[in-house]
Formats: sequence, structure tokens, C-alpha cells
Amino acid sequence: MTGVAQQVAALDATAQAALVAAGEVSAVELTEGAIERIERLNPLLGAVVTPLYDRAVAAAAQATGPFAGVPFLLKDLVAEIEGTPFAEGSAYVHGTVSTFTSELVRRLERAGLVILGRTASPEFGMVPACEPVLHGPTRNPWDPDRSTSGSSGGSAAAVASGMVPMAHGNDLGGSLRFPASACGLFGLKPTRARVPLGPEYGDAISGWAVEHALTVSVRDSAALLDATAGPMPGDPYPAPPRTRPFAAEVGADPGGLRIAWTARTPGGGIGHPDCLAALADAVALLTDLGHELVEADLPGVDDVGRPIGTVFDAATAWIIGYWTRRLGRPPRPGELEPVTRAYLDAGVRITAADYLLAIEELQRFARGVARFLSPTPSGFDGWLTPTMSEPPPRIGEMTSTPDDPLRPVHRGGRTVAYPAVVANITGNPAMSVPLWWNSDGLPIGVHLLGRFGGEATLLRLAAQLEAARPWTGRRPAVSGCGAPATP
Repeated sequence: MTGVAQQVAALDATAQAALVAAGEVSAVELTEGAIERIERLNPLLGAVVTPLYDRAVAAAAQATGPFAGVPFLLKDLVAEIEGTPFAEGSAYVHGTVSTFTSELVRRLERAGLVILGRTASPEFGMVPACEPVLHGPTRNPWDPDRSTSGSSGGSAAAVASGMVPMAHGNDLGGSLRFPASACGLFGLKPTRARVPLGPEYGDAISGWAVEHALTVSVRDSAALLDATAGPMPGDPYPAPPRTRPFAAEVGADPGGLRIAWTARTPGGGIGHPDCLAALADAVALLTDLGHELVEADLPGVDDVGRPIGTVFDAATAWIIGYWTRRLGRPPRPGELEPVTRAYLDAGVRITAADYLLAIEELQRFARGVARFLSPTPSGFDGWLTPTMSEPPPRIGEMTSTPDDPLRPVHRGGRTVAYPAVVANITGNPAMSVPLWWNSDGLPIGVHLLGRFGGEATLLRLAAQLEAARPWTGRRPAVSGCGAPATP
């Protein structure tokens, strides 16, 4: 590995962009260095499934904008680039070439980011792992025998290993935040409709699906959101407007916040001791920083499991229906993984009334969350839990089989028992922050749910935590910064 490729890998996107702006390194050199790191590390990690190197080098030579020349990867789910392969982790979709470019991609490229390729996703992003049959497993840079979680696991592995400083992800029930926890990254899920899904989608699955990225630093996440946020013409509704750039919130004083916390999962269980230790550490740190921490459960969270299941089953039926219409044929035998087929079989039995009743029930729940997180003397500014309920499981534990198609659901339920999906139901922003590592050297994130439209508060708090407990200098076992990557 060249010296430039290795040295730059240790920098966040903001610092890499500054090098280009100062003329200390060219955009093409950044791109070629990232390609070199991907080629070296990817045979072990399996993070990048579709290289777009020739396109990237040509784009780098013309890059302008706040992130001019910074290498970036696009998750192989939802966001498309005209004329390039697109598969959404599925043998059914594999072979598709996109006929349009998503608005998000246009905004990423206008910001100067150079898209080097696509990262792995589980089939249609529907399980908290990243081990699709189509591509094989993506491995965690902190321990290659462990999962990255998911569904944005390919992007998480790429960023954690230093292939690129940040990468695209999306989130329907925790798919940005779970891999951020598993891979020691910052993962922000923005407010509903903050980033557009067009031109193909309006508000996917009643606004549950959102777009953003996995980043090394808080400032990168904030600046990237500035570059991509805002409705496009025809969007069904906008997010609440920001009062100033999100990047201006980084370093701003969050003030003394009132934060609820719990170790309890829905149904009354508690997480793994490592996750509880990470939570206790975060409670102590936040208290030391001057915030008020109050143990409290989120009202109504024990009662929404059934309607959540209805929405996920219906979502799978919608996804397969969408692709049946787009491809002009239904999936053939063997083209869907057993877990997707099981979700689909359940989803096609759900009526339109069933779905709307579930949405209505979940919207009532969301109003209770809004009262809980209200700016009143008895309300809270945020709700804190562990992000995951276990450390990252071993590779293979969450794959489905014909005999046990729901194995990823049952195994995943033990790993992601804390209700990250609340942020998708309510539309609220949420984040996973990497503050703690266990005795095996695995990162264990903590999760904060904020108020609707309240990214500013979360970013201020995240930056305060990052300053108090810096994480960007930590390096996993498999790293583009010089650590060995021997299969």
C-alpha cells in the first residue's frame, strides 16, 4: 500500500476534502488510494459488491463542491445510478441496470463525492445482518468472524476498515444504527423526509425508510446532511426546516439536557452484560457532562409488536410487487432467500385494511412518544438505550434455510431487541454513538432517540460526546491504515 493511501485512510472526509482544497493531494490521488485499499481489504471483508472504478476516476478529475474528490460508496439498495448494475442483494434483481439516477446520488455528486462502487446489503435490506446468498457474507473489520449487523453492513465495513471515510446507508428499522454500533461508527438516522427518496419513491413504507450515511466523525455526518437535505419537487411532505446548517451545530453547546434511559427491552428483558455496561458508561458520562439522566421506559412500546410485524410483512409484499412490475415477471423458484419468501407469504395475506389499521395504531403510539419527548418540565430531550442487545453475532448465525426460514428473525430478535424501529415509526431522528468497547475489542454503541425534527440537538450532543471520549483514533484488526488483512 502506498504511503498516501495509508495516511489518508486515517482521516475523516472533512480532513480529506481539506487536503484537496489546499492542493496537498489531488482528487484523483484520493480516489486511486481508496481503490487500492478496497482491492486489498475487500477479498477478506466482502464489503464492496459492484466496483465502479473507471467511472470514479473520471468523476474525480472533474469534482467540485465541499467534499471535492472524497471517495464514497453507495449501498446497493434504493439509491440508483443510471447505466450501472443494481441488485438490492437479491438473485431475483441481479442483472438489472438502472435507467435513472436518484436525486440523492445527484446531490452527493454535486457535493464533490466520488462514488467508487456499491456496498453489500442483505436481500432487500430486510434482516439485521449482511450475509446475502448472492454475494456471501460481509465481515466485521473488528473481528472477521463476526457480523457487521445490517442492513447497511457493507457500508459499515468499508468505513470502519478505512476503505472510504463515509458511505451511504438507509434505515427502515435500524439499518444505519445497528451496523454503526457493530462496527464502531457514528450512525445518524435523520428525521422523516429530511433526505428525498425521489424520483422513484415518495415516502417509502409510510415514511419509515430514510437515507443518510455511516461516518467516522460527527462533523462528516452533519456536513453530508447539509449537502443532501431538503425536499425535491413532488415530495409528499417536507421535514421541518433547519434553522441553520447542521455543520454549525457541531461544537455548539447542547445545554443541560433531560435524558430518559432504560436497560429494559420491550417485554421486560434486558440486554447482554456488555450492552448494559456500555449503557451505564454512557449514563455516567452524560451525567458528568451536566445532563440530567432519569430512568424511564418509553410509554406503549410493549404493545406495538403486532402492528410492526404487519408493516414489515406488508413491506416485503410491496417490494416484491414493485420488482415484479419493474422486471415484468414474478420471482422464479430459488430466486428469493427463504426468509424473504416467508415474509412474502405472510405479506400477501395482509389486506389493505390490515395495513392501514396497523399504521393508525402505530401513529397513536407515535403521539405518546411525542408527549414523552416534549419540551415541557416533565418531558425529555432524548431517550437512551443500548443500540444492540448483544455484541455482533458470529457469521452464519443469522442466515436462513429452507427448513428454518425465519432463523434470521428469531436470532436477530435477540441481537436487536432494543426498539430502534421507534425512530422509523415516529419519524424522529436517532443516532448510535460509539463510546464503549468490550473485553474482546468489539464496539458496543449506545442509542439516542431525539425529538421530531431535532437533528440539531442530537448533533450537538454527539459532538460533545466525541470530544469527551474520542473514538476516531481507534483502529480495527482489519484496517487500511496499515493493520494486516490476512484471510
